[in-house]
Amino acid sequence: MKKDKAFAKVDRFFAEIERSGLALTYGDVRLKTGYSDSDPKDASITSFFSRNVPLNCPLVSAAMDTVTEASMAIAMAMFGGLGIIHKALTAEQQAAQVRQVKRYLNCMVETPICVKEDETMGDILDRSLKSGFDFHSFPVLSNSGKIVGLLTRNNFEFCTDPKTTASRAMTPFKDLVTAPSGTSAKEAYAILSGQHKKVLPLINETRELTGMFVYSDLKRLMFGLSSQYNVDTDSHLRVGAAIDVGPEELVRAEMLLEAGCDVLVIDKAHGDMRPVKEMLTSLKGLKQKYPGRDVVAGNVSEPESALRLAKWGADGIKVGQGPGSICTTRDIAGVGCPQVTAVYNCAKAVRGMGIPLCADGGVTKSGDIPVALAIGASSVMMGFVLAGTDKAPGKFKETNRGRVKVYRGMGSLEAMKESYAARARYRQGDTPKDKLVAEGVVSTVPYRGSVTKVLETQVGGLRAGLGYVGANSIPELQKKADLHWLSAAGQTESHPHDVDVTDKTQ
Repeated sequence: MKKDKAFAKVDRFFAEIERSGLALTYGDVRLKTGYSDSDPKDASITSFFSRNVPLNCPLVSAAMDTVTEASMAIAMAMFGGLGIIHKALTAEQQAAQVRQVKRYLNCMVETPICVKEDETMGDILDRSLKSGFDFHSFPVLSNSGKIVGLLTRNNFEFCTDPKTTASRAMTPFKDLVTAPSGTSAKEAYAILSGQHKKVLPLINETRELTGMFVYSDLKRLMFGLSSQYNVDTDSHLRVGAAIDVGPEELVRAEMLLEAGCDVLVIDKAHGDMRPVKEMLTSLKGLKQKYPGRDVVAGNVSEPESALRLAKWGADGIKVGQGPGSICTTRDIAGVGCPQVTAVYNCAKAVRGMGIPLCADGGVTKSGDIPVALAIGASSVMMGFVLAGTDKAPGKFKETNRGRVKVYRGMGSLEAMKESYAARARYRQGDTPKDKLVAEGVVSTVPYRGSVTKVLETQVGGLRAGLGYVGANSIPELQKKADLHWLSAAGQTESHPHDVDVTDKTQ
């Protein structure tokens, strides 16, 4: 029997929909079921975010200031996905966030963060908090640059006076276990295991610090990283970062790439415009300087726009204009295409060009994910689903509705007043703050606790979808998938109905 080509059934479905003059979103469609001969938990869910950035799980966290900073990006990469660090930060702050992700699984820290012997413990703690460091081991250097000691978590815990200098609180050099430059990871692990130490500074013949090994990272390396982690060729977690357009953003882009960023995302509310084309052209030199790094561009929602981004040199395309729960672009500007039709049309436009497409926005239920992938997306970007978790920026607060976290659109008035980057995303960078036109809202979402548990639920739904369709991978899903178009009654029937739901966590 002749094999069905990929998307054959989906193409027929959308041809009928187009003849009807309709545009659909996630609530309008569900996948048809089919014969299944395997266990969904064994299905492969690997994919790509861009040409050179693979995913072990096709989920990506949105570049929003209430969704993705380093902690979220670390959690996403450890789950197999990817986090895109938002750009409502200075270039230096954003690069520091990228470095935090890249160093999380480092075997050897090549350039350890050091402190001077005359700095106070209070100043060191303040700097650590402002920089977002999630570690407490700092080599202490003399004014001449020689290592004279080491600060660890114990030194901070037992220091009661913040005015105490590092030289008084540290473990002095004579009591340290050190190793010479060139020590291998295997040798370092043996030294730390034998001495029951957690940090091993590397020094040269003149007692200058040349690197540092951390026992926890070495242990992970020695016993193997989880195969689920999304890591680069050097076993560092993958991470992306959002940028804008313009000459000053080229400076930001190089800082991010120097920090180790795997993929830059040109993040505009409307990606089909001349400044994006110029930015993609300008970034070609940096891509040559940093081979293997990608540039994804967006957002768009029309096939011609996706095709233009592909021709301009994008390594991935982000689709979605107005589908987000906190986005008001369609209400304010009167533009936008419902997300399922947008994703399908854009994916079809760039088929065969090797350019992955990310469906950005509109996902509220795990069942939306297999739909997005079935119609041509290679990954799904989420904000709402992740905003209420423990790794999203911001703290939860107690309300009469229970614990909540703030979730706001980057086009909200609050975000645009606080951040030039948010204004620039909506082409209002130079607009006076009292004349801004918001394209988003500020809201709260229920506090959902562990991001890992939320991701497990989303992937569980994806795997269930693959099982019902009878697919063992995302490419097989795209080959077998067909869709039902739901009536209003069908949409009602798809959700809990005629009952009072007592367990609100489901």
